[in-house]
Amino acid sequence: MPDAGAEVFRSPRRVECDERAFVLAAVGIASEITAQGEDFLLEVSPPDLDQALTHLQQYDLEAQRRSAAPLIPPPQLHPGAWTGSAVYAAVLLTVAYAVANGIWRLDAFDVGDLDATRVQSGQWWRVWTALTLHLDGPHLAANTVAGIWFGYLAGRLIGAGNAWLLVLLGAGAANWIEAHFAPEGYRSVGASTAVFTALGLLSAYSWSTRFRLPQRWAARWGPLVAGIALLGWTGTGGAEATGPRGADGAEVDVVAHALGFAIGLLPGAAAAWRPVARVLGRLPQWVMGLAALALLAWAWWRALSS
Repeated sequence: MPDAGAEVFRSPRRVECDERAFVLAAVGIASEITAQGEDFLLEVSPPDLDQALTHLQQYDLEAQRRSAAPLIPPPQLHPGAWTGSAVYAAVLLTVAYAVANGIWRLDAFDVGDLDATRVQSGQWWRVWTALTLHLDGPHLAANTVAGIWFGYLAGRLIGAGNAWLLVLLGAGAANWIEAHFAPEGYRSVGASTAVFTALGLLSAYSWSTRFRLPQRWAARWGPLVAGIALLGWTGTGGAEATGPRGADGAEVDVVAHALGFAIGLLPGAAAAWRPVARVLGRLPQWVMGLAALALLAWAWWRALSS
């Protein structure tokens, strides 16, 4: 470039000149950065002046468009999510203590587990009582810890009462479907169906609320992809089938996990739909939480009185 260059950009920060020099180099225009006092100058040959200014103006306009892009607003978070998770843990631990110490009928497992034959014959309250029964300490601990965390996250997004009532209804639906298509003699217990229903609800709600926002496709679909990855990572253990599971005799109830996750997607997506979200936002969370507890209490009353 000749010694007498034409100035096309000036800045006290050399990095800004470097960026524009790179832009010009990409379109085949040679440039040079020089210092003048406290500023840095970007210069080109006079014959390239008009073309260089045009490219730099386009670069500045594109940078302005990027900076003016709307920011993704943070989700509105609900208080009291830990309360819902604490009640969930208290229910599981209370049932485990009562069954282990004979406070309830000794045949609580027999009247409360997910017995496919009995569910098909009309004892459909078992789809909820089975969620509160566990075979041993590790089984109980795994479902308690996972449920606390997924339930907390769902409660933060849609409210603790809303989240746990939807999880309970979804898990019951998943158990009902499994019981009606399970092989003869199938029996199972455990809250893992509810745990994965909460994961499905959380994934679908996050995806639905983010889908309409301006963002990259990876960020838009991230919640669903993450939910499916967690299902695959954690969904192959932790549930217990207490009866025949087919030819392989597997104890891990993978079908219940997958069904719980799939069913949880439906209320999660529905809760993010604006008309439904407005209704859920007006409902007192303590009322919805009491409704969930009342449903469980009714299911156990039917089981223990049968």
